[in-house]
Amino acid sequence: MDLSKGILIATSNKGKIKEIKHILSDIEHIKIISLTEIHGHGFDIEEHGKTFQENALIKAKAYAEKFGYVALADDSGLEVDYLNGAPGINSARYAGENATDEERVKKLLGELKDVPATKRKARFKCVICLYDPVSNDKLF
Repeated sequence: MDLSKGILIATSNKGKIKEIKHILSDIEHIKIISLTEIHGHGFDIEEHGKTFQENALIKAKAYAEKFGYVALADDSGLEVDYLNGAPGINSARYAGENATDEERVKKLLGELKDVPATKRKARFKCVICLYDPVSNDKLF
């Protein structure tokens, strides 16, 4: 995997960019590039995967191939045991396309209102993919 040009962080989420840059700050001699630093980055990618891993790869590959950088992308969400892993990959759209965090929390708590606290187990899951457009190598 050729990282000589740098790594493109394939998100426009400013919080994620800051976190990823901080995590990678110990790696010497590798430039970290965010989408905000690339002109004409505004294009949508349909996340049609059935898993976090598939969606992370879809995003990393699309950005890597469009811009020619090794790209790092993630997919993440909340998995609630009582809801059989929902909202999962649909976490961002759980309460509707343009729902706020508050609306998503309200919907989730509404679905769990009759569930005892001892059965309210959940986890936040995040899968990260690093994709090289030249070699088609991918790392998870």
